[in-house]
Amino acid sequence: MLAPALIGFASGLSLIVAIGAQNAFVLQQGIRRQHVLPVVLICGLTDALLELLGIAGIGFVVERAPVLLEVIRWGGIAFLLWYAWSAARRAMRTESLVTENGGAGSLRRTILACLAITYLNPHVYLDTMVLMGSIGNAQGADPARWWFWLGGAIASVAWFTALGYGARLLTRFFAKPRAWQILDWIIAATMLVIAARLILDAVSG
Repeated sequence: MLAPALIGFASGLSLIVAIGAQNAFVLQQGIRRQHVLPVVLICGLTDALLELLGIAGIGFVVERAPVLLEVIRWGGIAFLLWYAWSAARRAMRTESLVTENGGAGSLRRTILACLAITYLNPHVYLDTMVLMGSIGNAQGADPARWWFWLGGAIASVAWFTALGYGARLLTRFFAKPRAWQILDWIIAATMLVIAARLILDAVSG
């Protein structure tokens, strides 16, 4: 059953290894060295859970619940715009960049932000529950599809762990306020682009 697991691993990586709101958030927390473990666990285990539900057949329901996805979409757009504004505001206040980005942040606030970025994006459900669920079920009957799920779950956990803890290698570079300013502008731009994509999807759909 190695082949389904490898397919699941490759499929999972192909969906998450890209610049996005979730990856930008994990990278930021990793550079700050703040609450990395809970952030990594939320992102990795959420992917694993949604992929499990998709393979179990829930993705079929999600795909046919446009109203639910629309509510999630507009909630996600609002949150992404707010997060983009917060990052841009930090970038414009150069005198406090190191203090704000390097200081200790609230665990509760970090977890809530991570949950919002993770769950207020309809593409998360489409990628994991619908797409991964469809590919997983295409592997055939048990246990092949569950080996596929295991591969996808390992890919998600491994990626977010590497991103979150590997980001500390950049800590020395981010000792300079200018580096934080660049990162915050990148994060703001990323959030705006993703919000714009969600809006265009809503309008075109």
